[in-house]
Amino acid sequence: MQNYFKFQELNTNFNTEILAGITTFLSTMYIIIVNPAIIKATGMPFSGVLTATVLVSAFSSIMMGIYAKIPIVLAPGMGINAFFTYTIVLGMGIKWELALGAVFWSGIIFLLLSIFNIRTLIVNAIPKQIRYGIAAGIGLFICLIGFKNAGFIISNDATLITRGALDSITITFLIGLAITSNLLVLKVKGSLIIGIILTTIIAFPIGRLWGDASVINFGTSTLVTWNGIFSPADFSLLFKLDLLGSLKLSFLPVIFALLFTDMFDSLSTFIGVAEAADLVDENGEPKNIKQSLIVDAFSTTISGLTGTSSGTSYIESATGIKEGGRSGLTAVIAGLLFLPFMFLSPILRMVPSIATAPVLVLVGVFMMNPVLKINWKNFDDSIPAFLALVLIPLTFSITQGIIWGFLSWTIIKIVLGKWKDLSVTLLIIDCFAIISLII
Repeated sequence: MQNYFKFQELNTNFNTEILAGITTFLSTMYIIIVNPAIIKATGMPFSGVLTATVLVSAFSSIMMGIYAKIPIVLAPGMGINAFFTYTIVLGMGIKWELALGAVFWSGIIFLLLSIFNIRTLIVNAIPKQIRYGIAAGIGLFICLIGFKNAGFIISNDATLITRGALDSITITFLIGLAITSNLLVLKVKGSLIIGIILTTIIAFPIGRLWGDASVINFGTSTLVTWNGIFSPADFSLLFKLDLLGSLKLSFLPVIFALLFTDMFDSLSTFIGVAEAADLVDENGEPKNIKQSLIVDAFSTTISGLTGTSSGTSYIESATGIKEGGRSGLTAVIAGLLFLPFMFLSPILRMVPSIATAPVLVLVGVFMMNPVLKINWKNFDDSIPAFLALVLIPLTFSITQGIIWGFLSWTIIKIVLGKWKDLSVTLLIIDCFAIISLII
């Protein structure tokens, strides 16, 4: 195992990888409950989507670890699931069986692009300055998600966002953030996991001894709630997609939109995590990028077959990497941990979002290092990098950040006549980016 996962070369060991895998799982396990909670609005059964979510997350992550040997976890993507539910099914009035078919075909196209190295060409076409901006932007995005999950940052009609009230939830979050931060500063092994566990324990009195969690906990006043142990698996959505119906010409824009969003979410996650964790080869490219992209395409394909929206790489994988995970074993461990919760999902509801929120905030710190590599004095480099950096969190979309980073880079370089900084692949990407914005 040590030779297969190259522990010595990556300066890691078995215990560190196990710890990193557990940390990554704890940071991404929310998707098991949240994904079916969103998709059930389509009329699909909650329990069926939950089972599909576990299957996609487990097998995609295990394949990523074994085949691509990268410490990145995959699961049905947040944002993509909302697009699937509210835009495709509810907005366009498309049956969910047809929507699942569109997910499947977008995965097949994705797979072909990966096998024939077209997606690798796309990765190589992304300017390094924009890569640095994407990496830092993802860090800010993760941080914002953490603050949002804790209710510390909330929406505001006058100022768009503002700080939430200092109540039982946000105060508990701040205590958890302080504990986890100090554990990191003191270099305590397993500090992120310890922080999640301690914050969960501290959150137990909310709704019992003080405060009310109804606003952020689906109407339940208590934040940490015991709902039993077992819940039966539901395989009713397996192979319920409509393959032939979703191949109609009218479905091409839907398939394209799913493909474009999934592809650039994945690419930016690989690039961002690789830059932050120094998981790059001698040419500065993300390691094993072709294999990683093939697995990502596989994840989307099986999503359509099992009954959920597109699978994609998760930015929360950075939590395990921060814990020291460097090999594919991290992803394998995280993937294996998903499987039991096909039957034990009630246990996950005990860990509230504010328990993982401090970890997400601190990952933002970890991913800020690439900012130092941006050539801030050269504006034709720094402006596109900056736009990618700030628009990822401000638009709440990795795809939007990367699109505007690309387009601004191209326009500025054309105006300056710096054609050597523009590749044919990048110009083609720009065209597809514009089409996606129009769609």
